[in-house]
Amino acid sequence: MNIFAKLYYRLRKAAKAVQLYLVIAGPGIVVMVADNDAGGITTYAATGAKYGYNLIWFLLLLIPVAYYVQEMTVRLGAVTKRGHAEAIFTGFGAFWGWFSLIDLLILDWLTLVTEFIGMTSALEIFGIPAWLTFVAVVLLLGTIVLNGRYWTWEKIALLFCALNLVYIPGAFMVHPSLDDIVHQGLLPNFPGGFDGQLFFFLMANIGTTIAPWMLFFQQSAVVDKGLLEKDIPWGKFDTWLGSVLTVVVAVFIVVVTGTVLRGVDIDNAAQASAQLQETHHWVGTFMAIGLFDAGLLGAICISLASSWAFGEIFGWAHSLNTNIKEAPWFYACYFLTLASAGAVVLIPGAPLVLITLFVQVIAVTLLPAALVFLILLLNDSENMGDYANTPLQNAIGGTIVLVIIALSTLYGISVLFPSLFG
Repeated sequence: MNIFAKLYYRLRKAAKAVQLYLVIAGPGIVVMVADNDAGGITTYAATGAKYGYNLIWFLLLLIPVAYYVQEMTVRLGAVTKRGHAEAIFTGFGAFWGWFSLIDLLILDWLTLVTEFIGMTSALEIFGIPAWLTFVAVVLLLGTIVLNGRYWTWEKIALLFCALNLVYIPGAFMVHPSLDDIVHQGLLPNFPGGFDGQLFFFLMANIGTTIAPWMLFFQQSAVVDKGLLEKDIPWGKFDTWLGSVLTVVVAVFIVVVTGTVLRGVDIDNAAQASAQLQETHHWVGTFMAIGLFDAGLLGAICISLASSWAFGEIFGWAHSLNTNIKEAPWFYACYFLTLASAGAVVLIPGAPLVLITLFVQVIAVTLLPAALVFLILLLNDSENMGDYANTPLQNAIGGTIVLVIIALSTLYGISVLFPSLFG
């Protein structure tokens, strides 16, 4: 009887823990899975087509990198009750505050353009014109945010996160060689040697896994959801789970294109989807559906990151728990950003492919500055108390910054002096 009583107690305790996590869950998973956006899907598809399985090991290294970067926003938001933009303005003054905000707005807007590129190109495979996709997406996202509740918005976003897993069955359907994945993908190697193209792909993969908008979004989401200091352990677990999911999906996309399209020049994920449909119809269809979902989820989060930041700086009401009458400028900023970015894809002859790939590189180039601000804020023991960075966390964060700066520098050198790298 004692054994059954203990088992019942443990099961009940586990059930309560799961229930508590489901209440806390959201910001970490949403921000990480949303980072597998349209530009990210294109980057992963192009990586697999160019290098096969050879860079899977590099993607796996990004799991702890993404986690250590994003968990800092959980602590900062839960302790200070401020969004990231407000925290920078308060901690470093107006000059650096505007510097970080302008960087964010430019990058967010460009990234939003890539989301619409992904969504329109994905649905064009099914015969839906770009203008109709643009109108439908703006109306859909407007309806989602105007419901007046953060919790409702978050549950809808989590549903789109679940749809992002559609790439996983696609990878099994192309029957990849597990032996090749292990020997080519898990052992560190640099296919083709060091050159500008490899640096470009490494930076693009970092930029699509860790981006400045993610810092602003997750911290604001933590504040808007009302997470407290006691919720930080669950918020960190939520972020770790999201980090694993985002890289797992990335690996499965690389496996699909690395198996079927190895050696094919891929400009965008829609092109990969169309080519996959010729030999693996359902795999190509899954890729197109996933691309649309990725763009939609990215657009949901990135447009909010900008609106939250504006609201924090100008003192506007800036919560999803407010309606349009209570926060008119917050919603005006949201719709203006969304509509103006989406309209770019309707411009005849716009260099959409170039925009998609280079936005990822721009993101990783601007990332070190954002990370430095974040690390400095986490070292403010007066505000952070027991949740300030430890020496180990500072060492990890500093290493991430130095590696990104080194890659950016090497890429710049390879462009200016290509003969140095062969």
